[in-house]
Amino acid sequence: MLRSLLLILSFLVFANAFSQTKINWVTLSDVKFADKYSDEVEAYYYFPTFGSSVLALNNKDVIIKGYVLEIDRGNDVYILSANPFAACFFCGGAGPESIVELKLPKNHPRFSMDEVVTFKGKLKLNAVDIYQCNYILENAVVYK
Repeated sequence: MLRSLLLILSFLVFANAFSQTKINWVTLSDVKFADKYSDEVEAYYYFPTFGSSVLALNNKDVIIKGYVLEIDRGNDVYILSANPFAACFFCGGAGPESIVELKLPKNHPRFSMDEVVTFKGKLKLNAVDIYQCNYILENAVVYK
């Protein structure tokens, strides 16, 4: 009996260590933005203050589905968006919380603009680097 209990406990600990949290775009909307001046680039930028539910996801493995936007093929820059390109943050249809920067492995598959894809990876929150998105999915791979 004790052996069975230990086996079950070991399985639960192991399964929890490798679990990922499914999130959606509503989850990522727990953020407020303040327009602040950046001396570095002499311009105003939105700087985030993440809510508690988003802060709890920092450095966690997550799964999220969205539209792939190819920003710069030559430099392999892709964004995952809550909306297709015509309605994305860059086109005025949403805010910075509606995109996630994808850090893909070198051998990743090619994606078409507005292709709907589910990714898994480690979510990183960025509140200071104006050259990156506020949400970054590191080691992003297609999730089936």
